[in-house]
Amino acid sequence: MKRRSGYVRALSYFLMAGMAGARATAADLTAHDIMAKNFFVSKVSAVKADTTMLLINDRSQKRERKNTTVIKLQPNGVDSKFLVRFSAPADIKGTGFLQIEHVDGEDDLWIYLPALKKSRRLVANNKKDSFVGSDFSYGDISLPKVDLYRHTLVRSEKSGENECYVIESVPVDDTVKANSGYSRKITWVRQDNFLESKVEYYDLGNRLLKTQTIARGQEVEPGRWLAVHREMLNHQTGHRTVIDIENLDTHSAISDDLFTTRYVERE
Repeated sequence: MKRRSGYVRALSYFLMAGMAGARATAADLTAHDIMAKNFFVSKVSAVKADTTMLLINDRSQKRERKNTTVIKLQPNGVDSKFLVRFSAPADIKGTGFLQIEHVDGEDDLWIYLPALKKSRRLVANNKKDSFVGSDFSYGDISLPKVDLYRHTLVRSEKSGENECYVIESVPVDDTVKANSGYSRKITWVRQDNFLESKVEYYDLGNRLLKTQTIARGQEVEPGRWLAVHREMLNHQTGHRTVIDIENLDTHSAISDDLFTTRYVERE
């Protein structure tokens, strides 16, 4: 219950202070405030988009994957429903991923593999696993709950062309650390819109594991943004993954029936 009340406070803060879009200074905001605003700016009401995922190994060999991504915000304004269905290439066609967030508990996650003809429910510990062979983990696909980390404002500096707050985030306990696979994260949060510009992920030995860069964001509704070009580099393997989102549709009605295992299993 304590975690839920923390999110209600964060949502109230965002609605009162974040929607105006005025630039805030580090003196006005705590590290937790900044990460709460970062969390909520990604909470789009509803969107459907085409996504290209490019996998590039350390020899610059490339594999391309295509999917459709659908996101819908739940009535509480905090939790999202998230669906991914792959359409190409042939060896991954039909694969689906479904996530339903719960502010007051563990998220529901399922992966559907056509060869098995059945959805498999993932547990919290699976969040550190690779998302369909990419350099993103299941936990990286959407932003984690803010209260699962202790946040510290380290400094302010530029990331690319953007003035950013630099926030260090450490898991609140060993369970969160084990489930995420990270000992800590450092996030560069843009001061103009609170979208992340860069994230560094450190492994359980506190060695730099991955860096995600967000080269382009798109405002899909007032005060709500999507990262439409993301790249994740694994420093320990030399492998990287580039995700491009295009053809954003924010006007079509999205049925709740899409966010079910029955729908995911349709081929």
